[in-house]
Amino acid sequence: MSVESNRIEYKEILNDSLEKSVVGFLNSSSGGTIFLGIRDDGTVVGLKNPNDVQLKVKDRLIDNIRPSIMGLFNILIEERDNKTVVVVSLAGGTETPYYIKQKGRSEAGCFIRVGSSSQPMPEIMIEKLMASRHPVSLTNMPSRRQDLTFNQLKLFYEGKGKILNDNFAQSLDFIMPDKKYNQLAFLFADENSYSIRVAKWWGNDKLDLRENEEYGYCSLVKAMQRTLDKFDIENITQARKVGIGQRQEKKLVDNKSLREAIINAFAHNDYSSGDTPIFEIFSDRFEITTYGGLVEGLSKEEFFTGASRPRNREIMRIFKDLEFVERLGSGMPHIVNKYGRDIFKFMTSIIRFAFPFDRSIEKEEGQKIETRKLGKKEPQEMENLGETRGETRGETRGETRGETRRETRGETREKIIETLRDNPTVTIQVLANLLGLTYKGIEWNLRKLKKQDIVRHVGPNKGGYWEVKLGEKETHLSKTPGS
Repeated sequence: MSVESNRIEYKEILNDSLEKSVVGFLNSSSGGTIFLGIRDDGTVVGLKNPNDVQLKVKDRLIDNIRPSIMGLFNILIEERDNKTVVVVSLAGGTETPYYIKQKGRSEAGCFIRVGSSSQPMPEIMIEKLMASRHPVSLTNMPSRRQDLTFNQLKLFYEGKGKILNDNFAQSLDFIMPDKKYNQLAFLFADENSYSIRVAKWWGNDKLDLRENEEYGYCSLVKAMQRTLDKFDIENITQARKVGIGQRQEKKLVDNKSLREAIINAFAHNDYSSGDTPIFEIFSDRFEITTYGGLVEGLSKEEFFTGASRPRNREIMRIFKDLEFVERLGSGMPHIVNKYGRDIFKFMTSIIRFAFPFDRSIEKEEGQKIETRKLGKKEPQEMENLGETRGETRGETRGETRGETRRETRGETREKIIETLRDNPTVTIQVLANLLGLTYKGIEWNLRKLKKQDIVRHVGPNKGGYWEVKLGEKETHLSKTPGS
């Protein structure tokens, strides 16, 4: 076990010092974790009634600490050394100074983490923090409309077995002191003015727009789910046989990293100015742009190591309710571990994620197919053919499309059949890339070949394989007009 530090504290049992420790972590930029059921020296003793402790901790954090810390904590039950402990994960808050409700905003109620303990916060520090607080937030900005409905949000809660009661607007901080809906409520309403766009480009730059889809003007949670679904489709799976009945599969981008980045963009974007996250799909990468930059008080190093300091704690709370977020601060370390820090670009008011595509399986399978096709050619012939292909790849998209359209349908289908015979597990997207055709073009030709009973797909869409019914000598198809 790690020793106690400015980020970790152990408690053998739940005692009266819980709130003091929690406030200390909340007033620190990096937050921290409290383990209940572990002695100060790291010895795991466990808890006899972890479920009861979990509920008591939740109630005490909600009732005894101010400002509200909803969305800033997780409480989990875990097994350590075959014993059960309760783990309380806390983010650094943005509305410092936090304090114990009964003690008020004073040295007796405010604490700060110093080393491995929580110490009283000096009065001068409390005053400085109060003077630097930013009053503008989604919760104290009035909604542009007051005729709001929340049917979409209610459906998402019901989907997780949770029911929003008649007081849900109050509990989710949708209501201002004057009983009017705030901008947070507007963001999660069935209809709003927040546009969420996903742009898809033909190449690796922004010169040629391919698609521009609108997922906004609805509840933020619905817009996010639609965006996640879109990227799940775009993040294609490459596959190949690695043995009898075995397949190796790989996504263009690590699925967990991509999902974490999308949710992060929706949760931490600064909506106060009306800006929304930007999602873009290029030929070689996915890009996600969020507005607002780093949260004040959070360094780049803390950002990379997973220090959780939510810009919009109310949004984070809803995402946690709906199980989009598992643990505070767990996503960023995973992304950094997979892709390093170079995929991030920090600007004054913008953070951009750029996930490069991994096409290793696709390239390796393409090379195998090319090698088999060229296996009987002399070295000089292969060299010349390689030069010709290099020139072809260097041509503009327009020239390539023009040549593709001039090829006969019969020739195209012959190439498809040869590729399917060489690599039965090839996907439609890989086929399109190998043959220089569009995804829809490959689909159209495959439908014709299936109708002619020349090829068939065996098994599910993911995990099946192609079967070519023509023999090796029957590959050349008759050029029937209109076929």
